[in-house]
Amino acid sequence: MTTFDAVDVIRHKRDGQALSPEEIAWVVSAYTAREVGDEQMAALAMAIFLRGMTRAEIVAWTQAMIDSGQTMSFADLSRPTSDKHSTGGVGDKITLPLAPLVAAFGVAVPQLSGRGLGHTGGTLDKLESIPGWRAEVSNARLMEILDDVGAVICAAGSGLAPADKLLYALRDITATVDSIPLIASSIMSKKIAEGTGALTLDVKVGSGAFMTDLDSARELARTMVDLGTDAGVRTSALLTDMSTPLGRTVGNALEVRESVEVLAGGGPADVVELTCVLAREMLTAAGRDGDDVEAALADGRAMDVWRAMIAAQGGDPDAPLPVATHTHDVLAEHDGVLTRLDALAVGVASWRLGAGRARKEDPVQAGAGIELHAVQGDRVTAGQRLFTLHTDTPERVERALSSLDGGYDVDPTAADGTGRRESVVLDRVTAADPAPA
Repeated sequence: MTTFDAVDVIRHKRDGQALSPEEIAWVVSAYTAREVGDEQMAALAMAIFLRGMTRAEIVAWTQAMIDSGQTMSFADLSRPTSDKHSTGGVGDKITLPLAPLVAAFGVAVPQLSGRGLGHTGGTLDKLESIPGWRAEVSNARLMEILDDVGAVICAAGSGLAPADKLLYALRDITATVDSIPLIASSIMSKKIAEGTGALTLDVKVGSGAFMTDLDSARELARTMVDLGTDAGVRTSALLTDMSTPLGRTVGNALEVRESVEVLAGGGPADVVELTCVLAREMLTAAGRDGDDVEAALADGRAMDVWRAMIAAQGGDPDAPLPVATHTHDVLAEHDGVLTRLDALAVGVASWRLGAGRARKEDPVQAGAGIELHAVQGDRVTAGQRLFTLHTDTPERVERALSSLDGGYDVDPTAADGTGRRESVVLDRVTAADPAPA
C-alpha cells in the first residue's frame, strides 16, 4: 500500500478537496495500526464534519473500514439472510418480535446488535434481562442457530470493522458524531462486513432520534441505501417517527414483556404496525412473500421461533422477568387530552432511573424504566395515572421527574385524538443509481 503523509491528507480535506481512494485506504489502515495518531484522525474527522464527502469518498471510506478487519459469509446457510438496523430511539423494542417473525417464514436473521448509550436503549441490554440469556455467541454457534432456529440476536464480534470502534470513540469526544458520511460509513461498514444478503434500515426521525428533522434523516437513509447497494447488499430504508415513544414501555425487562405481548398476538398498535411493515420489507428483500405476517403473530408461529431463539442462547423463555423494587406514579393534574409526549424527555427519564448508561462500562438495571398508561391523543382525567416510574434506586426518581417536567402536555380544550400519529412510517427510500467509478 502506498504511504501518504497524514498532514497532507488532513490538509486536502480541510481545503475542500476530495480524498482519493488510495489516501482513504491508507489513513484508515494506518489509524487502525496506530501509525496515525488520535490527534491527527481527530483533525481529519473535523475536516470531514465541516467539508463533507462525495459519494465516491464515502464508498471508499466504508470499504476501508470493512478492510480493517474480518468479514463473515452466510453463503453456506440453507436459508436466505435478511437483517435490520435501527438508528435508535425510545421504546424501540422492534428487533425482539421482528427477528423471530421474519425467521418464521424461512429467512435467516443474523441480528448483530449493541448496547444502549444515553437515552436510547440497547437490544442486548433488553434481552439480558431474561434469566440465563447470553449475548456472546461464537461464529460457529451462530451458524448452527441460524440453520436450526432461523434467528440470532447477539453481540457483534470485535473483528468486524475494528477501525469503526476506534473512530467512533474518537468522534464521541471531539464533537464529530453528527456527520452523515461518518454515521453512514460506521453503520454500513459493520453491516456489509457481517455478510447479510439483504438489509432493511429503520431511520428514526424526531426528538428521541439521532436525526431530528426529516430532511437530514432522508439524506442519511439515502447515503446508507446507496452504500449497501454499491456493495451488492439489497438495501432499503424506512423513515419512522420518533417524536413520541414507541409502544407503552421504555426500559429493559419492561420492553421484553411488551415484545412478548406482540408475539402473542397483542401489544400496542404502533409496535405491531412497525414490526409488520419491517417484516414485509425484509421478507421481500429475501425473495419471500410477507403478506401473512399478521397471521404469523396471531397463530403462534413467531412465538415458537422466539422461544427457540431465546433457549438457543441459554435463556429461559418461561422465567419471570426482573421487576424493579420501587415504583412512582405520575398523575394527571386535570382533565384533558394528552396532546404531546416527547420521546427525548421520556428516554432521558428512563435512563436516569437506571435503564440506560452514561458510559459504555456502566451497569444497567434490568427492571428500571417507565410504563406509559396514556399516549398522545388519549383523553385523561384528573388523578389518572399517566406514567409509572420503575427503579431499584428511589433516589433517582427526582431527577427522572425533572426530565419529564415540560415533556408532555394535557390540554383541557383539545378534541379527542389530538396529537395521535396516523402512522409510524413517514417515508421509504430505495436503491438509486450506482456510485460513480
